[in-house]
Amino acid sequence: RLVAMKFMKLGSKPDAFQADGGGDSRYVLSDLPSDIVVHVDDARFYLHKFPLLSKSSLLQRLIVEASQGGADEVRVGGLPGGARAFEICAKFCYGMVVTLNPYNVVAARCAAEHLGMTEDVDKGSLVFKIEVFLNSGVFRSWKDSIIALQSTVALLPWSEDLRLVARCVDSIAAKATASPGSVVWSYTYNRKAASSDEIVEARRCSSSSSPAVPRDWWVEDLCELDVELYKRVMVAIKSRGDRMPSDVVGEALRAYAARWLPESCRRGEPADDDDDACALEVLETIVWLLPSDGDGSSPCGCSCQFLLNLLKLAVLVGAGELLREELMDRIVLQLHDASVSDLLIPAKPPAQTTYDVELVEALVGRYIRRAGLDDIDGEDVFETNGETDDPSLLALCKLVDGYLAEVAADPNLPVSSFVGLATSMPESARPSHDALYTAIDVFLKMHPNLSKVEKRRISSLMDVKKLSKEASIHAAQNDRLPLRVVVQVLFFEQMRAAAGSASASLLLAAAGDGNAHLELDDDDGDCWKNRALALALPEPPTPSAALRKQIGSMSLKLVGEDRRRAEDAVSDGRRLARSASIANQSSRMSLSSRSRRIFDRLWVVGKPPGPGEVVSKSSDTSGSSQSPRSSAKPLGSNKSSGSSSRNRRYSVS
Repeated sequence: RLVAMKFMKLGSKPDAFQADGGGDSRYVLSDLPSDIVVHVDDARFYLHKFPLLSKSSLLQRLIVEASQGGADEVRVGGLPGGARAFEICAKFCYGMVVTLNPYNVVAARCAAEHLGMTEDVDKGSLVFKIEVFLNSGVFRSWKDSIIALQSTVALLPWSEDLRLVARCVDSIAAKATASPGSVVWSYTYNRKAASSDEIVEARRCSSSSSPAVPRDWWVEDLCELDVELYKRVMVAIKSRGDRMPSDVVGEALRAYAARWLPESCRRGEPADDDDDACALEVLETIVWLLPSDGDGSSPCGCSCQFLLNLLKLAVLVGAGELLREELMDRIVLQLHDASVSDLLIPAKPPAQTTYDVELVEALVGRYIRRAGLDDIDGEDVFETNGETDDPSLLALCKLVDGYLAEVAADPNLPVSSFVGLATSMPESARPSHDALYTAIDVFLKMHPNLSKVEKRRISSLMDVKKLSKEASIHAAQNDRLPLRVVVQVLFFEQMRAAAGSASASLLLAAAGDGNAHLELDDDDGDCWKNRALALALPEPPTPSAALRKQIGSMSLKLVGEDRRRAEDAVSDGRRLARSASIANQSSRMSLSSRSRRIFDRLWVVGKPPGPGEVVSKSSDTSGSSQSPRSSAKPLGSNKSSGSSSRNRRYSVS
């Protein structure tokens, strides 16, 4: 509560007004008996005619009319301020001491106007003296102006007609837009001390040791106003040209929302109807007062977190479509600055999901369209390496992947929503797919009953060539991923390890750029089927004819010394893929037996048995596989085997 600073005493006689035990009757201690009774609301005032006749034109008329009818009672109806305001006016008529302050001055001014206590009736009238106090005291004080403005609400329409509301608003706006260096009045500022990112400006004065006055020094005191008065004051502040920066206005709106929005609404929890109605009124006012962003291409002075909280509240209280659209248009200007928790907007029934994923997807879509990336091929917009250098777009993609990891834990989230949001970002904005892999892993874990087609659709979102070494090791041992994806991870991790040799580089080139996929030959379908059954994994899907043709065209045939060199490099790479760094206990770890069997089989496929070699299908069926070392002699171990090996050609696909 604000504390009034100014007051004014009128009159010199002692206060002789007394009240009876019930408090409804008031009388003046005097040697003369009262000769008139004035009724104001439920109160009765036993007074004397003479002091009243000389000060109030209304009481003159009422008393004369009562006397002509032989009555000694009059009734004053519709008096603004009621009995308390009339008592101030009556004491002034008697010349008794009466104290005016910001809490009662507006009521006294309205009552004096209603009673006709003006200069036309008596010089030095109550209206004149109240105006002096308003101009010389109340309107020169910051807090007194706010207190007086608050008191005008109960005195409408009198306070409006007498321009008391407008004068209070003008006084407050003028002080709020004044230079911080000229602030000499007291104000409330309970926030943290000035820091590097706080809105603050040094006081303009000669002494360097003077305390700093924040530019938003006025924000907290205005939070005491109700929503209608606050709206009027903020409009007056914003209308004063460029004196008030948009970031300060945004801070004022944030503080007002924190003060007046129900706690349940700020936490995103359901509230009762009264709280919802109050929150909706405050929300509509704040959105209406948001600083203008000019041409709509720059932020509006409010943080993205604050705007998303307003949008979250709009969904919670069922705000209109226009209000939500206004907030969304502002949010997309700085969506890349948001955090994952800011985007966790609860969904309202009848939605089955925990969070409103469709709303977030709509925000991301607007951001992409605004950036002009929705209908343009990435090769035309971004660098030739296929990756964007736009930090905002990179930050947004990181935000989307983090959000996907959060909402993926919702068992009611449909595949279409997950895929739609994941594909809403251009591929060039994802230099790494580790975060996307995390989201995919969570989704597969929380949706164990997905069909093979759905699992393939989810897993195809990930480019295994963009996984880090740690993520590749995890994916290679992930039983939830389709077998085809695990093989791709192992293959490209092996190629990465062997990338130092020229032949391995050729293998990588043969593997293809972009989103090339590793496929399995149809001739080995039974073998892979047996392995999948032994490992309790789903059967890998049959490759399409187009893909088989593409892989066949990319097959690399190696002969002679180059082949021996490549096989040595691959062997080294395979050993590297089986062991990787873990914890501080050891610098290497073994890939799971499932991953080794898959990868070993990858290199055996398509290789016809040599002299003395036997390939047992029964071992495949039982879930075990022979490695190249056990099923055949090491490549290049002797001249005869090397010579026969050089005459064999096979493709890695």
